[in-house]
Amino acid sequence: MKLFQKKSAPRPVPELVSAQRSGGCGFSLPAAVHPCEKELYDRLRYAVPIIDAAIMKIIRLTGGFRVKCSDESCQQELDSFLENVPVGLTGRSVGCFADNFLDSLITYGSAVGEIVTDNACQRIAGLWNGDISRIRIASGADPFSRSYSIKAPDGSFRKVAHPERIVYSSLTGGHSVLRGLPSLSGILMRIYECIGQNYDRAGNVRYAVTYKPQGEAGDMLNTRERAQQIAREWADGMNSAKYGQVKDFVAVGDVDIKVIGADNKLFDTNVPVRQILEQLIAKLSIPPFLLGLSWSSTERMSSQQADILTSELEYYRRLLTPVICDVGNAFLASTGSEATCSVEWENINLQDETALAEARLKNAQAREIEMRLEKNV
Repeated sequence: MKLFQKKSAPRPVPELVSAQRSGGCGFSLPAAVHPCEKELYDRLRYAVPIIDAAIMKIIRLTGGFRVKCSDESCQQELDSFLENVPVGLTGRSVGCFADNFLDSLITYGSAVGEIVTDNACQRIAGLWNGDISRIRIASGADPFSRSYSIKAPDGSFRKVAHPERIVYSSLTGGHSVLRGLPSLSGILMRIYECIGQNYDRAGNVRYAVTYKPQGEAGDMLNTRERAQQIAREWADGMNSAKYGQVKDFVAVGDVDIKVIGADNKLFDTNVPVRQILEQLIAKLSIPPFLLGLSWSSTERMSSQQADILTSELEYYRRLLTPVICDVGNAFLASTGSEATCSVEWENINLQDETALAEARLKNAQAREIEMRLEKNV
């Protein structure tokens, strides 16, 4: 049995899509990410560590999964394939492929992968996470099929020979989660840059040594020589401190030593930095305490934030489930089986396990009370 079946006859086009096409609007999927936009998001994650940390935590908190086969006789072979399938040049297992796929999905708004086959025996040789900026996606022969084009080194686009081996998914609207954050991140980086410059100016203590000659004739004639001697001795004493040596500075006459900028205070940046971080975290839907931010919050607020995060993770799971099923179904088809796959996700955290256990206990207690009331009647 071949890995992929031939395409069936085109389905009838709905009237709504026909009207859109006739009206000149066209019907296509979200366009692929522009290379400049992809580089912008990559640099944004590199420049603002809290954004990269939030995305990595989302990927880890999405949790593990198990792929179940409708035919139990194929389950062991399917598990062995999913645990050992090569992913790119360095990865292995479908879990590694799903993590990289979700990373691209969150960062760029869409992700693409390929099921690589062995031309000799038409078996799956591995999985590959593609570069979303090199692919163009449009509607195919009917409104429910996709046409993929790959950007060649010369800048031209060529159609993919086997679009059925491509797995693709996008967020709602096809936009990145990081959309809208570059402007805020630019302000945040300017604040940090100013903090560094202020510490270079005021934080690195510098001294002003002032020699005031007396009204005597000898002091007035030897003012330059004495000032140069004071400067040499002061520089020698300061340089010796770098090597752990302590030297006292001794001078004759009226010498005044002050710290430059000691009267000035550094700006308090806690308020603007926190306001910008709140916007970033609100966009990423991550509770602050997961990122090490000790903002004041009550226990009830933390519980609500955890519930919101759970709903976000469930959304990403819904996007990954069809992709994982496509990989499992492709393997089963390559072995000649007509079975199908389904994905069972693990509970997100221990709180979910506790909540489920408490719900089962309360349901059992309620059922027990109802049975007693029925017997009494």
